[in-house]
Amino acid sequence: MITLKSNREIQSMHEAGKLLAACHREVAKLIKPGISTSAIDRFVETYLKKHGAIPEQIGYNGYQYATCASVNDEICHGYPRKEPLANGDIVTIDFVVNLNGSLADSAWTYAVGDISDEAKGLMDVTLECLYKGIEQAQIGNRIGDIGHAVQTYAEARGYGVVREFTGHGIGPRIHEEPQIPHFGSPGKGLRLKEGMVITIEPMINVGVWESKMDANGWTARTADGKLSAQYEHTIAITKDGPLILTMQ
Repeated sequence: MITLKSNREIQSMHEAGKLLAACHREVAKLIKPGISTSAIDRFVETYLKKHGAIPEQIGYNGYQYATCASVNDEICHGYPRKEPLANGDIVTIDFVVNLNGSLADSAWTYAVGDISDEAKGLMDVTLECLYKGIEQAQIGNRIGDIGHAVQTYAEARGYGVVREFTGHGIGPRIHEEPQIPHFGSPGKGLRLKEGMVITIEPMINVGVWESKMDANGWTARTADGKLSAQYEHTIAITKDGPLILTMQ
C-alpha cells in the first residue's frame, strides 16, 4: 500500500533529512586513505545518537551496522570493516536516520585520495543520473519516466544501470511501496501523486549491469568486478515540484 504524507509529515522527514545531510558533510571530512569503514560506521552511529536520532538500519532484517559501506566493485549493502581504505578507492556510505519517528535515507559515493579518471567519470555520471531522475519526480509523471531518464543518460555514455536494486517509498518504514527502478519506459508505471515520498538512488556500473551476491547474503557486487557508484536522495512529490529532503 502506498501512503501519502501530510505537509506535517513531510516537514518532519525534512528535519531528519537535514540531520542526515549534516552527518554526510562530516563523513566527507573523514574520507582519506587509511581510515576504515568500521571507523566511519562508528562515527555515524555516535553522531546520530548525539543529535537525538536513531541509526535506523541497525537491526533491520538482522543487519548489524549503522551504515552500508560499499567499496569499489561493491554495488550496495557492503559491510563496514576494519581494513583501511586505500588511495584510489571509491566508497559509498549509505544510511537511514530516524528522528522522532520520521525517516530519511541517502547514499553518497566518495573518492579516497587521488582516484582514476575512470572512477571520477563514473561518479560524475552517477550523480548526474540522480538529478536526471529527480527532474522527473513531478505530479502526474509516472515511475517509468524516472527510470527512463536515468537509464538513457547512463547507457548513452556506456555505463551499466543496476536492475536488481531500486529506489522505494519511505515513511514510517525504511522500505515502502512503490519500487522506483532506475530503468524503464516513459509513460509507464504508477502515476506520481502529491504527498508521495520516495528515494531515487541510481547504482551505475563501469561495466555490465548484472550483480552477484557475497556469501554474507547482503553485499552485492558487480558481476565483472568493475567499479560501481551510487547517489541517493529522499524526495517528496509536491505541487511545487520535487522537494529534496536530504540535500547536502
